[in-house]
Amino acid sequence: MATAKAVKTGTFRVGREAPHPKCPKKNGNSHKRNFAEGTALLSSQRSNFYRHFSHLAIVNILSNLTVPLAGLVDTAFLGHLTEIRHFAGVALATVLFNYIYWTFGFLRMATTGMTAQAVGRGDRDTVLLIGLRNGLLALAIGILIVLLQLPLRSLGFTLLRAAPEVADSGKAYFDALIWAAPATLINYVLIGWFLGRGQSGGVLLLSVIGSGANVMLDYLLILRLGWESAGAGWATAASQYLMLLVGMLLVWRSVGWGQLRSLALQIWDISALKADFLLNGEILVRTFTLISTFALFTNLSSDLGTVILATNAVLLQVVTLAAYFIDGLAFATESFAGVFRGQGATDRLMQLLRVSGIACLTSGLLFAIAFLLFPTPLFSLLTNHSDILDRFPAYVPWLLPVLGFGSIAYMLDGYFLGLTQGRILRQSALIAALVGFMPMAIVAWYLRSSHLLWLALSSFMAARALTLAVKVPQTLKAPLKTP
Repeated sequence: MATAKAVKTGTFRVGREAPHPKCPKKNGNSHKRNFAEGTALLSSQRSNFYRHFSHLAIVNILSNLTVPLAGLVDTAFLGHLTEIRHFAGVALATVLFNYIYWTFGFLRMATTGMTAQAVGRGDRDTVLLIGLRNGLLALAIGILIVLLQLPLRSLGFTLLRAAPEVADSGKAYFDALIWAAPATLINYVLIGWFLGRGQSGGVLLLSVIGSGANVMLDYLLILRLGWESAGAGWATAASQYLMLLVGMLLVWRSVGWGQLRSLALQIWDISALKADFLLNGEILVRTFTLISTFALFTNLSSDLGTVILATNAVLLQVVTLAAYFIDGLAFATESFAGVFRGQGATDRLMQLLRVSGIACLTSGLLFAIAFLLFPTPLFSLLTNHSDILDRFPAYVPWLLPVLGFGSIAYMLDGYFLGLTQGRILRQSALIAALVGFMPMAIVAWYLRSSHLLWLALSSFMAARALTLAVKVPQTLKAPLKTP
C-alpha cells in the first residue's frame, strides 16, 4: 500500500527483464503518451517542486478522505441504531479484517515505491510489469482468503473476546465483507500503481466511486432494509467490486492490448519475482506488526466493557480519519522519494523531507486540536449514546500525542516505502511494538486502565517516529543499501 529491470539504482538490484518485441506503432505511441502524461508531474524540475508536491498531495488527500468518511458514515448509521451491539460487533470484526486485508497492504506499498523508481528511470515496460505481477499476486491471495473464510472466522472470533450478541453482529458483518477479498486486494495494486505513476486523479476517481457507492448502499441496506451489521458488510463488498471495474477500465485506456501481450512472458521472470517477494515480505512483517498493535489495543479495550470499547473505537475512527489525511501527504512523499531515487537525485531528498514533515505535523496537530476544542458537536455526529459521549472529554487529549508523533511516523513511512527500504520499516515496527507499546499495555491490562492504554499507543507512535528518524541520514548518501 513489484520489480524492475536489472539495473542498479543506488545499489538496489532487481530482476532482469528480457528484451521484448516492439509493440504496434499505434499502441506503442499511445502508451508512451499516457506514460508521459502520467509521470510528468513527478519528473518536475526543482523550481516547480513545491507546486507539484502540493498538487499531488491535495489530490491524494481528497482521495484518501473519501475512505474514512465512508467508514464514518458506517459508524454513524450503526451508532444511531437502537442496539449498540451492532456498532460494537462491527468494531470487533474490523479488527479481524485489518489482519486479513491490511496485512496485505504491501501490495499497495511495494507497487507504489517500485513503480515510482521505474518512472524515475523512464522504464515504461517495468512500470507495467510491476502492476501485472502484483495484480496476479493480489488475485491469488484474494481467492485463497475466500476459500479459507470459515476457519478464518472461527479462529478470529475465538481470539476476539466479546459478549455473544456482539460476536453475532460481528460475524454477520464478516460473512458479507469477506467476499470482497479479491477485489479489495487488486484495488490495492491499482491504487499503488496509479500513485507510483503520479496519476492521483485516477486514485481520486476510484476512491470517490467506491466510497460514494458504499455510503448509498449503507443507507439502503442498513436504514431502509434493516440489514444492520450485515448490511454494512454487503455495502462495502459491492462498492469494492464497482471500484475494481472502474480501475480496470482506467488501466485499459492507458495500456494497449499489444503492450500487455508483448510483456506477458516477462511476468514470470524468476529473478524479478524473487526481488518482488523479498520486498513484499519485509513490508508484510512491518504491516502485520502495526495491525497487531492496534488489534491488541482494541481487544484490551473490550476487556474494559462495551462502553469503553465503543468509546475507544470512535476515537480510533478519528485517528484513522486524520491518518488518511496525513497519508495523502505521505503518499506524495512516497511517489517523489521513489522518483528521486530512480533518477539518482538523492540530493533532493532533504528538501522533500522538510516540506512533507512540516505539512504532516501541522495537519496532525490541527486535527487533534479541533476535537479537543469542539468534542461534543464533532463526536455527536458519530453517535447519540449519552454514555459514550460523556466519556469523550476525558479521553480526547490523548489525540495530541497520538497524532503528533503519528504524523511524523506516517510521513517517514511514506519516505522509506518510496525508497523501498523494507528492512528499516520492519525493524522500526518491531521495536515500536515490543518496546514502545507492550510494556505499558501490560500495565494497562493489569490495572484495567483505559488511559494507560492510550499512553501505550502514544508511546508506540513516538517509538515509530524516533526509530525511523534515526535512519534518515544514511538515506541521504548515495548509494542506498539494498532492501
